[in-house]
Amino acid sequence: MVKPLLDMSAARVFFDGIFTSPRVAHPEGVAVHRDGSIWCGTETGDLLRLAADGGSVERMGGTDGFLLGIAFDSAGNCFACDLKHAAIFRWDAATARMERFASSGIRVPNYPIVDEARGWLYVSDSVGEDNRSGIFRYDLKTGEGRLWCQEAMSFANGMAMAPEGSGLYVVESNASCVSHVPILADGAAGPRRVVVEGVHNVPDGLAFAPDGSLFISCYEPSRIYCWRKDRGLETLIEDSAATTLAHPTNIAFKGNKLYAANLGRWHITEIDLTLVGRPTHGFKCSW
Repeated sequence: MVKPLLDMSAARVFFDGIFTSPRVAHPEGVAVHRDGSIWCGTETGDLLRLAADGGSVERMGGTDGFLLGIAFDSAGNCFACDLKHAAIFRWDAATARMERFASSGIRVPNYPIVDEARGWLYVSDSVGEDNRSGIFRYDLKTGEGRLWCQEAMSFANGMAMAPEGSGLYVVESNASCVSHVPILADGAAGPRRVVVEGVHNVPDGLAFAPDGSLFISCYEPSRIYCWRKDRGLETLIEDSAATTLAHPTNIAFKGNKLYAANLGRWHITEIDLTLVGRPTHGFKCSW
């Protein structure tokens, strides 16, 4: 087995919410607010705000469902996918209210990507049993939308916008791969192609680092990969005991720290990426 770039000592429990009120109940989605706080969604439909220093938790809103991926726009509004309601909700930063935003045919809304430059919200639809999952697209102002990428995917899951905004990278969990779907000049979806293979066993979340490296979190095993075109796929960190990193789903960057939601437990993990630059690994992050 190839040694990970990081030892597990680089990871710590950022916030332990097993006995707090509100409880951080098996978080799936995680995102960083512009004020530095870490937000997550839970299996009980709560949208939670963790203070930037990890010292407190606050319930911002809820759906009485099961929140999956979450994402902010530039105004601080938070879009949240809900499994139970098969819909996307929006927490309004101006009113502090959380209301249904869009649904329009999506069956298992998993992860949202905000594209303010074009005025769209992209949402993966994780229907794995019939390989008919794809990507929906909704108007950011009205919530109206429909299926955008109609190519069959093997359980479309976490997504990330390409650094230059030219397309979407999307996890296909059942195929252990990451695909790329271009956004054409007219806004249509271009032909999908697989760009990363062998992401064993169950890839879930994606996030781009400032240097263009693509980080891929795996629900099973409890592992995070790092991929670059010039180096291929490398294991960043892995928790063989699945305790500090416990079946991570979505991931998000804040400076040189990576935050992971752990569907297997009740906490958010913080990973110090400054230690990746150790010369023994032949790897140097540029952030």
